[in-house]
Amino acid sequence: MIFGDIKVKAPIRWAMVGGGKGSQIGYIHRAAALRDNSFQLVAGAFDIDPARGKAFGETLLVSPERCYPDYQTLFAEEAKRADGIQAVSIATPNGTHFAICKAALEAGLHVVCEKPLCFTTLEADELRALANRQGRLIGVTYGYAGHQLIRQAREMIARGDLGEIRIVNMQFAHGFHSAEVEAANPATRWRVDPKFAGPSYVLGDVGTHPYYLSEVMLPELKIRRLMCTRQSFVKSRQLEDNAYVIMEYSNGAIGTLWASAVNAGSMHGQKIRVVGSKASLEWWDERPNQLIYEIQGQPQQILERGMDYLYPQALEDDRIGGGHPEGLFEAWANLYFRFAMAMEALGRGDQAAVDALGIPGVDAGYEGVRWVENCVRSADAGAVWVEYR
Repeated sequence: MIFGDIKVKAPIRWAMVGGGKGSQIGYIHRAAALRDNSFQLVAGAFDIDPARGKAFGETLLVSPERCYPDYQTLFAEEAKRADGIQAVSIATPNGTHFAICKAALEAGLHVVCEKPLCFTTLEADELRALANRQGRLIGVTYGYAGHQLIRQAREMIARGDLGEIRIVNMQFAHGFHSAEVEAANPATRWRVDPKFAGPSYVLGDVGTHPYYLSEVMLPELKIRRLMCTRQSFVKSRQLEDNAYVIMEYSNGAIGTLWASAVNAGSMHGQKIRVVGSKASLEWWDERPNQLIYEIQGQPQQILERGMDYLYPQALEDDRIGGGHPEGLFEAWANLYFRFAMAMEALGRGDQAAVDALGIPGVDAGYEGVRWVENCVRSADAGAVWVEYR
């Protein structure tokens, strides 16, 4: 149970690039990072418009002289200060992530980055090597990976409660872009433009979320080959707004993933179901406090967050007792709480402590990019099977 006690010696001095006025994701980052006093927001380059960014930063109680016009100035000026920033979060369009992340690492900063970390595995490899040389953390915000019941599912699978894993069914299929909303919404417009979003829309934007949940729950499961088909149902879009992926794993299991922004009527639709030889688990982010557990031949069980019958790993990050809802903000806060502990551990050279935290780090960012690359390669070749590489 988390009671708000600080687990780091002092709050990490922290900045943001992007996430300015009107940014939903920017607010989520700040709400998560500041919840446990593990971070202190002291600087930022919050907006592509410097004046607007400075005005917004001041509303966050950031000193005017530490509200910078761009990330280059932010990193250069903060490096001159004895109390300069130690970490930065990147909440900007996809096409900027690689350059900002690389510059932050070169400046000796820890990084928390929105996904995708970058566009190619070559770029991801470069960032991973740089982070290792600098001894700095790259955290990737696969937000719901911080939810306690994801850890419960991981532990149940590891202990053999489901038996041999046969099927993994994943989806993140909402309906909010079932029409051409980007015509009037700049925040959506860049997501469907390959110049800013990269080689994929929904595969990278939403599909990587349940895919990473599967990696958390099933770390030993490795893809052998996959087949992907993708569509743009809104014809003005250059990138797909719907995609299906079939995956064959090295142990003989099969996986499917549906990523969509045109599932009309669906609010969010992020679900993962793991089927074993003895039982199945299912989790849905719209009802995050319940994990469905179905043993063959027995009545369905609903496991509730915060209850003593869960494994200890699922109880560590509870912020309130069972029965009260915890969801997105708490899951993100759990990630940031652990990001701070990882940053401190790296500062004392304790890689083992970092590994034990189970956070989505640079390897998670790399695997997300790798998965999208393989999906695009299959879809662009005519929805053919491709060996996973």
